[in-house]
Amino acid sequence: MDTVLHDLPGNPLPANHILGYFTAHDGLRLRYAIFKSAISPAKGTVVLVHGRTESIEKYYETIEDLTRSGLWVATFDLRGQGLSDRVHKDRTRGHVRRFSDYERDLELFLEKVVLPDARVPLYMIAHSTGGLIALSAAPRLSGRIARLVLSAPFVGLHGEAMSAGKIFGLARLLCLAGLGNSRMSSSSKPPNFATNVLTSDKIRFDRNTDINAQIPELALGGPTARWLYECSKAIKRVNDPAHLTQITIPTLLLAPMLDGIVPFSAQEHLARHFRAGQLLSVPGARHELLQEDDRYRLQALAAIHAFIPGSDATEQWTATGLEPDETAADYA
Repeated sequence: MDTVLHDLPGNPLPANHILGYFTAHDGLRLRYAIFKSAISPAKGTVVLVHGRTESIEKYYETIEDLTRSGLWVATFDLRGQGLSDRVHKDRTRGHVRRFSDYERDLELFLEKVVLPDARVPLYMIAHSTGGLIALSAAPRLSGRIARLVLSAPFVGLHGEAMSAGKIFGLARLLCLAGLGNSRMSSSSKPPNFATNVLTSDKIRFDRNTDINAQIPELALGGPTARWLYECSKAIKRVNDPAHLTQITIPTLLLAPMLDGIVPFSAQEHLARHFRAGQLLSVPGARHELLQEDDRYRLQALAAIHAFIPGSDATEQWTATGLEPDETAADYA
C-alpha cells in the first residue's frame, strides 16, 4: 500500500509534513500524518481525531489554520476508512469489531507516533465519532493530553425513519442473531447539498464531495449493525456520570444547535453531568462545524484558539473579526 497524501485542486496539501503507517494491535495498518508549523519554537501539537467516513484530506484547511497559529497537527485515518486498512472484506461497509479497537488505536498512535515525533504539550480536537472515541478513552489520557476540544461528539443519534432507540435496538438484535455484518443503510444516492445535514457551506460541501469522487478509495458507505451496536454501548458508557467524573482533562464541547446527526439536546445532557467540560453552543450551525460556513466556523476556531493555551489569542481574535476582550459566546 502506497503511503500518500493527495494534493487536489481547491484542496491543496499543506506543506512541511511527514507521513506513514503504524500497525494496530491486531495487525491493521493505519495511515497517519504529522504537519509541522513554520513557527519555531512550536507551541505544541494538536491530535486531530476524525469522524466516521472522514480522511486526512478532508482536514487540510483546518490543519492550515492550526499550523499557522504555531501548532503542529498529528492525525490518522481511523481503522476501516480513508487509506487505513478496512475492517470488512467489503471496503464500502463502515464496520468495527469492537469499539475498544478505536481507543487502542488512538492510544497506540499517541505512544508510537505522536510522543516520539511531535511537540509537547499535546492537545486534542475530536469530531463526531472521534469525539466519542476521545470521551471513552479520556480517563486514561490525563497526563498526556493537556486540553480536549469535542466538536459535535457522537453521544446521541437523530432518528430518521425510526427513532434512535429503535435503530440501536435493531442493530443489537442483528448482532445477537449473528448478522452484525449487515449494512444498516443501503442508500446509494449521491450527496445532495440541498438536503444535506452536515454543512450550510456549498463550497466546502462540494470540495468534500469532490475528494471522494476523485479518490474513490477514500469513500465509505453506510455503517453495519455491529458498528452501530458498538457505538451505542459506548454512548451509554460515556453518558454515565460515573464515567464523566473520571475525566479530568479540561474540555470544550462545541455544540452546533442545528446538528442533524447528533441531537443538540444529547450534547447539552452530556455537558450537564460533565464537570471538566464546558458547553459552547453555536446557533445556526450544522453537524460539521469545521466544514461550516465562515459565520459558524470562525466562531469554532476562535473558541479553540482561546481555549488551547499557547495559541496567540490576540492574533486569532483579530483574524476572525472579534475583539480580544470578547468571547465566541458573545456571538453564539
